[in-house]
Amino acid sequence: MRRVFFGLEIPAKTKARLLQVRTEVAGAKWQSVEQLHLTSLFLGNIDANSLSAVRAAVRNISLAAFKLDILGLDCFGQPHAPKHLWARIVPDTSVINLHEAIKNRVESLGIETERRAYRPHLTLARFKRHPGSVERLLDEHRATFFGRFQVDEFVLFESRQNTAGSVYNVLERYPLHALKLLEQANAESN
Repeated sequence: MRRVFFGLEIPAKTKARLLQVRTEVAGAKWQSVEQLHLTSLFLGNIDANSLSAVRAAVRNISLAAFKLDILGLDCFGQPHAPKHLWARIVPDTSVINLHEAIKNRVESLGIETERRAYRPHLTLARFKRHPGSVERLLDEHRATFFGRFQVDEFVLFESRQNTAGSVYNVLERYPLHALKLLEQANAESN
């Protein structure tokens, strides 16, 4: 069994800006630079046969490449007692479309996926017991622009646990179609 998920890689420059948010907050377990990514669909533990089928099923997803902005911070839970601190993805429509396309392919194989609504976000910190307040961080970075980047591919990651936390390894990359993005830009300029 392998623990896997689909996601997007974040450019190094954007990661560097996001890491500058780190500060002392009680109970915060901050993501490392290697852990920063945007999850598209978490599958969890999957056997070798199912993994092969999943890899094949998503290879021919036909979606256009798109651009994303990382803009501002938010949290799950209450700001005075957060569960996760995360950066917002704007616009989220293309990411949601990618999520739905992957989810539909995976579920067509009879593999169950998460039932909760997908909310694209980039996790910066997780909180355990007795979390400290992130109200100041939210106020300070509510409108901070962390970066814009082109999404030309999505990735299948394997997650492995070690003493420092999760380590993510790329199993396969799936290109999106840059040509469609160029066609859309041309159509919009005419």
